[in-house]
Amino acid sequence: TVTYIPQAAGNFILTSNRDENAARSPRNLTRFLQGANELIFPQDTSAGGTWIAASADNRVVCLLNGAFEKHQHRPPYKRSRGVMVLDFFSYPSAPVFFEKYDFEGMEPFTFVMVDDGKLYELRWDEKNTHARQLDNKDYYIWSSSTLYPKEIREQRKGWFAEWRHERVDFSLEAIQHFHASGGNGDTWNGFVMNREDRVQTVSITHIVKKENSIDLIYNDLLRNNMVQNKVALAKIAQP
Repeated sequence: TVTYIPQAAGNFILTSNRDENAARSPRNLTRFLQGANELIFPQDTSAGGTWIAASADNRVVCLLNGAFEKHQHRPPYKRSRGVMVLDFFSYPSAPVFFEKYDFEGMEPFTFVMVDDGKLYELRWDEKNTHARQLDNKDYYIWSSSTLYPKEIREQRKGWFAEWRHERVDFSLEAIQHFHASGGNGDTWNGFVMNREDRVQTVSITHIVKKENSIDLIYNDLLRNNMVQNKVALAKIAQP
């Protein structure tokens, strides 16, 4: 489950509830220097990639498994989707990444990116890429198509709409509460879910874009441990 909530002065909060096998849940945040660009992310313990990352050059990426509908899992795939998240930062912009990256042989995915203030969505369905720029002043929710069929994704959009209705408080605290409690107590499809301990919500990660930095708050639900770090921005998006 991923939400994008705009904030004042062109800032935003991007939040990801990660639903995964508990064995793949990292304990800490990783800092990585890619050339002169500093990245920060929770590193997946399996393939070494990540599902969410931020960089000092004012870019954020979040990955969801699946594109539009649940696909048939047919490994081996060319490259881990989580490693592809890190590949993104070696391209100068999201549009260049869309155009130049070789997606053939990748398992279907959805990317949510904020690139120097511009919000993008990219879906790969094993045949084609579907890229679009979104209004960075609007509110969005995404749910993984591999875990949640269309009717459930629509229900989750309804929960999001109810939460937004006549709301004036979109603070980090309000968003944290929503991501921890949304879903009317449905343990199978709620925002913090658990499907017989095979797949469960293992963490909630908030990326908080501020004027001069990007904060990353990683809440490890399995170990009841929250860690926070930040990258100072080397450049600031123009309004």
